[in-house]
Amino acid sequence: MEYRRKKKTIVVRLDRGEEIISALTEVCQREKITFAAISGIGAADQATVGLYNVEEQVYRKTELTGPMEICALTGNASRKDGEVYLHLHITLCDEEMRCRGGHLNACRIAATAEIVLQVSSLKVERRLDPAVGLNVFLFDEED
Repeated sequence: MEYRRKKKTIVVRLDRGEEIISALTEVCQREKITFAAISGIGAADQATVGLYNVEEQVYRKTELTGPMEICALTGNASRKDGEVYLHLHITLCDEEMRCRGGHLNACRIAATAEIVLQVSSLKVERRLDPAVGLNVFLFDEED
């Protein structure tokens, strides 16, 4: 992984074999990110995506393997209990041009990934909302 930061923009390049969640977590820790919008593209060969069932309050995970284009990676970085919290969704296209996607749990890069973080000075924490079973934004009163 390599990345560069210029003011409020961080541009990340991931290389073959690297994993998106762990790499972005590392960047956010190093750069002390409290909130950022994330977008990216690239190529993957293994991913775990999920779909959340609100009624049951559980994620159903699906493993995807094989050559895939990352057509869209989108989401954000915030904090929960002071730790980096990534919330990412991904759309992946297989060799037959079929797209699948969902909440991103893991994704291994097959060739490269190009990811951009637009950093904000907002301090966005997350808290569990028991009504839906998800960690939702908790905004700082000072912002």
